[in-house]
Amino acid sequence: MGQQPSWIQPKWLQDPQTKEIDNPMATSLRPKSETIADMAKAFDLAENDTGSPEIQIALLSARITHLTEHMKVHKKDHHTRRGLQMLVGRRRRLLDYVKDNDIERYREVITHLGLRR
Repeated sequence: MGQQPSWIQPKWLQDPQTKEIDNPMATSLRPKSETIADMAKAFDLAENDTGSPEIQIALLSARITHLTEHMKVHKKDHHTRRGLQMLVGRRRRLLDYVKDNDIERYREVITHLGLRR
């Protein structure tokens, strides 16, 4: 089996450096470790802390924002709509958990992320 001619392959497969830029499917919803570390610093937590509710809420908010923009373009994408609703529900449950355990942490998260609750 030989390689396909260049006119058959998509442009982003020909040059691996342009894959990140040209391929819209190459973007990942997973946050990078620097982003997680920045969020941890914003909430005065350890840099490698990814399990605290504040960080989980912040990560979910970033994913929700990304999917909301996707839904503005693709209005009939019902699979993404369901995933978005599940993420919103998960974020709501985490916010309720933080609110029940420490109301000051809850208020700090709400003001820092700009959520309307």
